[in-house]
Amino acid sequence: MQGEYLRERGCASQTWRPHLRLERPLTGREASSENRWRDGYAWLAGGTWLFSEPQVKTDTLIDLASLGWSSLSASAKGLDIAATCTIAELERFETPADWKGRTRLVLGPCSPFSVSTELLKETARLARAKQVPLHTHLCETMDEERFTLERYGLRPVAWMGSLGWMDRDVWFAHAIHVNDDEISEFARAGVGVAHCPCSNMRLASGIAPIKQYLAAGVKVGLGVDGSASNDASNILLEARQAMLLARLRIGLLPPAGPRALFLLSQSHPLRASEWMTAREVLEIATRGSAAVLGRDDIGSLEPGKCADFFSIDLNTVDYAGALHDPVAATLFCAPQRARYTVINGTVVVENGRVITVDMGPVVEAHNRFARQFAA
Repeated sequence: MQGEYLRERGCASQTWRPHLRLERPLTGREASSENRWRDGYAWLAGGTWLFSEPQVKTDTLIDLASLGWSSLSASAKGLDIAATCTIAELERFETPADWKGRTRLVLGPCSPFSVSTELLKETARLARAKQVPLHTHLCETMDEERFTLERYGLRPVAWMGSLGWMDRDVWFAHAIHVNDDEISEFARAGVGVAHCPCSNMRLASGIAPIKQYLAAGVKVGLGVDGSASNDASNILLEARQAMLLARLRIGLLPPAGPRALFLLSQSHPLRASEWMTAREVLEIATRGSAAVLGRDDIGSLEPGKCADFFSIDLNTVDYAGALHDPVAATLFCAPQRARYTVINGTVVVENGRVITVDMGPVVEAHNRFARQFAA
């Protein structure tokens, strides 16, 4: 994807990067070492990005914080800019029936506290008019909760509900700081959650109540957040961390940990259902992520679905001693590089090497950009 269509429509500040996240470079005071890019987070385990459109399988996110800006989105001009650029991209794909499974668009303001109320409302309206999903980050930190309480008199979940953001076409990243009533509201509305354990640990955000979500019937998938808060973007590593972090939560005292039976040992048989298993987290990463994205063509290998899968070589020292349960081994042992990756029937990784892109120039360019940002 290129940025020409944006420049033609007066949106020259926008660029499409190879990994298909629409980004806008910050300048001046905004370009601090901790916030050099305002970006969206585009994919879950149900979709895989690989650098260039012909080989892509992703749910690509148009970040309206980049298009409309928090500083512009309160104005009619800012909303017009956002709408013009967004509609232009949506129209490139015509209708959902024409998407052919490989690239689909999602509308996603970066976060509720970085854009205006009007932009959130208009994003929801545009998404429903164009029949595309909605996504943003929610309940990631306690700061966000304090912000919405002080400004709007509502907790983040209730506030987003008042703006039309509680429905089956919505998923939220993180969703850490929620109470029991809000978990029930997610289940009632059909909202999905993209669990990003590595980012949550890196940023000390907290531990999402994943087992409670599953018990309540909330759709849960895995995500990696963004490169600013995840240094691997490895979904197998993310699955491993999700399993371990859910287990860590068992050992915390209420209210951070489970309330029922907390006086019993974690290994007590009555607490067996609190433990996240390898098979549970693999289901979250596959079928769960597909459900969060509203996709019925991915998430499992079945006739009529996309041929998406990867293979790993278990006959190595990395898995030695664990092959009595190879499924569990893929999660409990350190994640290894995929031997083969197939996306919609197309081989993208062969013998551990990406064959659809010359990776040398990609790595060189990535390192060059990183040096420029750090300068």
